[in-house]
Amino acid sequence: MKRLVSYFYPITHKKILSEHNGLLELTLVNGQKVLDSTNANYSYGSLQRILEKGLGEIDLNKVSSALILGLGGGSVIKSLIDKFSYKGIIQIVEIDKIVIDIAKNEFDIQESDNITISNMDAFEYVKYCSSFFDLIIVDLFIDNKVPLTFYSQEFLDNLSKLLTKTGSILFNAGINTNDKEERNQLIEYFKVNNFNATVFEKVQGTNTLLIAKNYR
Repeated sequence: MKRLVSYFYPITHKKILSEHNGLLELTLVNGQKVLDSTNANYSYGSLQRILEKGLGEIDLNKVSSALILGLGGGSVIKSLIDKFSYKGIIQIVEIDKIVIDIAKNEFDIQESDNITISNMDAFEYVKYCSSFFDLIIVDLFIDNKVPLTFYSQEFLDNLSKLLTKTGSILFNAGINTNDKEERNQLIEYFKVNNFNATVFEKVQGTNTLLIAKNYR
């Protein structure tokens, strides 16, 4: 009955307080469970459509290893596997243990031979990681803002070093005009460091997406 009613108006299923992300809500919308923060969709709503726009611009047939920074409810994993038929390795990094538990318990995101979840800070992960990836997805938000450390040159330098020679970065770079100066610096970083950088503004009316393809 709740699922049917949710086609007419959203129904809050559960509220969970997180130290890192504040109040998170699981809500039924049009029969589908979504994960939201106070001011933003974290998974299975507009965010999923936003990242699918970016994934559609990348030749995933040439991708065998993907690094996802920021888990949310795991909708980008569902998109990769179910919509784009991706069968390669997926390494996930998420700082918030509560978010990991939500993804596992509410959205059935489970570790497997191909899927690994690391509970740690993405900044530290890229600093010390020695693996290389064909695709890196950066979706690092606290509510509706990207923490400024993920616009920093140190983070971007370390991130870039993890790409294979023809790898791509899909960076969810912000909502509307939040941190506009930092987003411009982010875009400029890739343009002056021998990447083929493409920017999509106001995807789904809100988000800036950056796709940086490595041709160094």
